[in-house]
Amino acid sequence: MEIQSLVDGIQKRADGANALGSTLKFDFGNEKVFIDGTGEKNVVSAEDKDADCTISMTPENFMKLVQGDINPMMAVMSGKIKISGDMGVAMKIQSLI
Repeated sequence: MEIQSLVDGIQKRADGANALGSTLKFDFGNEKVFIDGTGEKNVVSAEDKDADCTISMTPENFMKLVQGDINPMMAVMSGKIKISGDMGVAMKIQSLI
């Protein structure tokens, strides 16, 4: 997966959503996607910064999540998705994906 195309895709969706009011990081192992929603709009980058909430998963599971091929709750319960930090922020990602 090309990280820049992922960043661009998330940014396109984030532009149409309300600002998160916090920061969120997707951790794909070697690649990271950081969403800064503390301003008036969400800004997406490939930076590896500290975030209020970090969601760790494989790129393949992320694509399944975006396409609706896996149930987010079941993925968390089975360990396919790991969430650390503010769970309230994690609940807001539905508007971004």
